[in-house]
Amino acid sequence: MPCLLVLLLLAFPRAVMVLMFLFSDYLQRAYHSLLIPLLGFFVLPLTTIVYAWLVNSHLPLEGINVVFLLLAIAIDLGGMGGGEWHRRNR
Repeated sequence: MPCLLVLLLLAFPRAVMVLMFLFSDYLQRAYHSLLIPLLGFFVLPLTTIVYAWLVNSHLPLEGINVVFLLLAIAIDLGGMGGGEWHRRNR
């Protein structure tokens, strides 16, 4: 079951963020205003969710946790740049 949740999170991070916002206070506990999650929804949704997970789990931003955050950033930025790369190769 946890693997299915991770796959859904990776496939549909914006939908997961909307569901988290509507049905829990997970994002509100990690971010004290609505501005950062709203920007995260449009720019870096997976990074926003991973950071909220780190804050809500009371995990320090060091070691392997930084690797998780950097991996989320790389996945988010890779999704943005992939379309541009394919467009240029046509």
